[in-house]
Amino acid sequence: MHSSYISRTHNFLYSRKYNFRFSYPNYCTTTTTSERATMEKYSKDAVGEEAIKDQLREGFAKSACDYDPSNCEFDEILPHLLNIYASHATPQDFDIYAPDATFEDPLMRAQGIKQIKSAFYSIPKVFSESRITEYSIKENVISPRKKEILMDNKQYYKFLGKDIHMISLIKLQIENGKIVRHEDWWDQKPLWNSETVRLPLVGRLAEMTRRASMLVTHCLMRFGKDPSN
Repeated sequence: MHSSYISRTHNFLYSRKYNFRFSYPNYCTTTTTSERATMEKYSKDAVGEEAIKDQLREGFAKSACDYDPSNCEFDEILPHLLNIYASHATPQDFDIYAPDATFEDPLMRAQGIKQIKSAFYSIPKVFSESRITEYSIKENVISPRKKEILMDNKQYYKFLGKDIHMISLIKLQIENGKIVRHEDWWDQKPLWNSETVRLPLVGRLAEMTRRASMLVTHCLMRFGKDPSN
């Protein structure tokens, strides 16, 4: 197995002054110190939001991939993934998933893009705010068309005025540029299933519970219907 390693950590910042989502509110990005300095320079020179956006994308791709565009496949996925976790997703953000992709966390297991949409569209129904605040990424190249992404991260949620901070491990399996499997391990603990617990029956019950929870959520979210703007 050929393996390559990409590791980086960024702070995911929200700024009223610069509005990191730029002209369209559903785009989220991350910045390093040098990139924020670049943003300030462009802002002061009144070059415009489009120029700032292009400069940030260029700088982010270079810092993430060591100036090698051939290794930047995940960088095309990352902004959309951050959008999804920040509850600012557009229907196009979910194009990062393969049609039969799965998503699973301790609460639910989604099968297909429609159910994945329901899972994430339900977040702002419960939390007034949500986002990934910090992350580091390890990329394992399994084959030319298959990769595994391990994303250590910190997530922030606000529920009834209370701040909730959580660590997580996001595991992504990518084939031909699309996510085919997405797991979110809260507290970086493996999901309970028949293979990860001592009693297979307990693991199986956990799987069934997550599946049932997803079906209920899918119905409540009108079967993955995209919200109207």
